[in-house]
Amino acid sequence: MISRYVIVAGLMAVAACGRRGESPAARAGGSPAGAEAASASPAGTAPPTVVFLGTSLTAGLGLDPGLAYPALVQSMIDSAGLHYRVVNAGVSGETSAGAVRRIDWLLRDPPAVLVIETGANDALRGQNPDSVRANIQAIIDRAKALSPPPRIVLVGMEALPNYGPLYGRRFARIYPELAQRNRIPLVPFLLDGVAGVDSLNQADGLHPTAAGQRIVAKTVWKTLAPVLKTERG
Repeated sequence: MISRYVIVAGLMAVAACGRRGESPAARAGGSPAGAEAASASPAGTAPPTVVFLGTSLTAGLGLDPGLAYPALVQSMIDSAGLHYRVVNAGVSGETSAGAVRRIDWLLRDPPAVLVIETGANDALRGQNPDSVRANIQAIIDRAKALSPPPRIVLVGMEALPNYGPLYGRRFARIYPELAQRNRIPLVPFLLDGVAGVDSLNQADGLHPTAAGQRIVAKTVWKTLAPVLKTERG
């Protein structure tokens, strides 16, 4: 559980780190933050893309971009013989409202698959869960409006304990409810097996180390792999 690995001082550190690591283009809603890795593809064809919309957890804050879980998922894709190009569109400090503001830009070149990881920074700031739910639904709606629409994978997060158990329960319900309503696959909790484990988190106690990111990649892959295989089929 995420509640096991953070202190209130750490919350302020993450909220403050926010956008310090962003490029000016990312702050302006321009190019996606993080690295793009290209999968091998048949001659003369461009591989379809898998876009990871996310926060610093996706961007790999504090690590080389090649150690962030989207880049590790690219290696898993290649090893599975699937032809996709992963785009890491993680932005440190971004809330779900910020993700809504840039989703249209990210969808200008429609991806085959859109992985949505957002809400962690909303929880850090105690944002109303109903607003977070509405923002994520807006992202899903924008994606579904494309023709053809991308396959969507939703990534679940959990709230920290400083806002009380009621807030935690309300926040936790956002993701399974949205997944059920929209009939989309859900990664139940991005940091499963990593949150609360000192050796798997950086000094801030919040962002996974390289070893932690490897576990995160495996967690995401369990849900994403069947989607990619179905999409290619």
